[in-house]
Amino acid sequence: MTDRTDVLIYDTTLRDGTQGEKINFSAEEKVRIAQRLDEMGFHYIEGGWPGSNPKDMRFFELGKHIPFKNARLTAFGSTRRPNIKVENCANIQTLLAAETPAVTIFGKSWDLHVTDILTIPLEENLAMIHESIAYLKANGKEVIYDAEHFFDGYKKNRFYALQTIETAWKAGADFIVLCDTNGGTIPHELTVIVEYVRSFLPDAPLGIHVHNDGDLAVANSIAAVSAGATMVQGTINGYGERCGNADLIPIIANLQLKMNRWCLPDNSIRQLTNLSYYISDVANIPPQNSRPFVGRSAFTHKGGVHVSAILKNPAAYEHIRPELVGNEQRVLVSDLSGKSNIEYKARELGIDLGTEDAISTLIVQKIKIMEDEGYQFDAADGSLSLLIKKITGEFKEPFVLECFHVINAKTKNNPSLSQATIKIVVGNEEELTAAEGNGPVNALDNALRKALVKFYPQISEVHLVDFKVRTLEGADGTAAKVRVLLDSKDNEDVWSTIGVSTNVIEASWHALVDSIQYKLCKDKINKHHVGE
Repeated sequence: MTDRTDVLIYDTTLRDGTQGEKINFSAEEKVRIAQRLDEMGFHYIEGGWPGSNPKDMRFFELGKHIPFKNARLTAFGSTRRPNIKVENCANIQTLLAAETPAVTIFGKSWDLHVTDILTIPLEENLAMIHESIAYLKANGKEVIYDAEHFFDGYKKNRFYALQTIETAWKAGADFIVLCDTNGGTIPHELTVIVEYVRSFLPDAPLGIHVHNDGDLAVANSIAAVSAGATMVQGTINGYGERCGNADLIPIIANLQLKMNRWCLPDNSIRQLTNLSYYISDVANIPPQNSRPFVGRSAFTHKGGVHVSAILKNPAAYEHIRPELVGNEQRVLVSDLSGKSNIEYKARELGIDLGTEDAISTLIVQKIKIMEDEGYQFDAADGSLSLLIKKITGEFKEPFVLECFHVINAKTKNNPSLSQATIKIVVGNEEELTAAEGNGPVNALDNALRKALVKFYPQISEVHLVDFKVRTLEGADGTAAKVRVLLDSKDNEDVWSTIGVSTNVIEASWHALVDSIQYKLCKDKINKHHVGE
């Protein structure tokens, strides 16, 4: 632990992040997110634009009663409107009404926006900047000035762009934040510009606010810090308008773990993965497996050569230890696998392969044959576990299918009426059952459960959480093979199983059976084994 802070982290997930497609937080959700960011030690939390909508106004009302320990809650708005007195501007007054310790206002740095968008004289824009900042400072606020479109403005009219931030600094701004609003600046351009501003305003603390339209927001933010910026603005998971904002997760991780530029306490760095998933969950946006540092695939290894190497030294194919950011190492098994993958995965699944290489070799060969047929074991740990146990002799079938029949009918009052009949053998007992469902797979699932539950009551704990069907050879049309992936859960775990066939019902059956068998195997159900 240390009190040292080299770079201030300014989060705008609750304002700029919500401008992204499908991102929408309630006022109460914004409060929960703000509290979480505060607990982690973020320095500024931009809560929204209080003058723009009732929800943000309500958030700031709720925020007045929250004792933030680390962060300064910040209200966002614009400079005063053209050609009116600052004290008469509703936007400015709503910023004061939010009663936050800090406010952020943006103003125009690109002369094109002044003359062509606002259609006002360049001098009036400078007056808007100066009067707004001076007024907010006179009312006791910390003022962060966002120089909107600064980099585009600098490249088109350097003199005027510099004049706008000089005006903001002389008016009393506490931070001058340079914004790449259109997200099109290249890192080497940005570095040169930030260094020039650093020399132009040597006493002004600089911040950076970058959008990701060129897929360079993280790189540009880090480049700005190297060039002298001491505040980074961004969002969790890079949420934001168009292509998003700079993603604070990899920015923080790179700055602190790679560049020794202190941002957050060590224990907060170890929570970055959890934070990323938490924000994804509240936003109801599925997390991206490939997200750097915190994605499920960030420290996942599939190729046999890679796995063999990391078993000896993880640094061979991992740029940091995953636990530093709260992530974990994973190994996948596929047709690219070698014996190292199988041995690693078996240990992870608690399966003893013994000391003979022949077992691992046999498993690898079987997996490669099945993946050539359309299976995908890197997405189905449950089916993989069963396959390994079957090959090693650790698995005994808990039931045997005699037959099943599925009938699907469409009636006037019911668009999809499905019925399934199934006969299974458990030990020396036969069980014949029937069930209905809202589709053939659902009916088959219901019938299988109904047949098995009296033998294995634990099956009632299993719930289907996801069902995916993918056509493997689209050119074959309706005769193509399909891959069915099921995600199932009980009170403790989530597991995935797979089935492949030219018949979607048969593929679903294989995935369903693997799901049930995995559950029974996991719970070590040993009675009623066939042949006992």
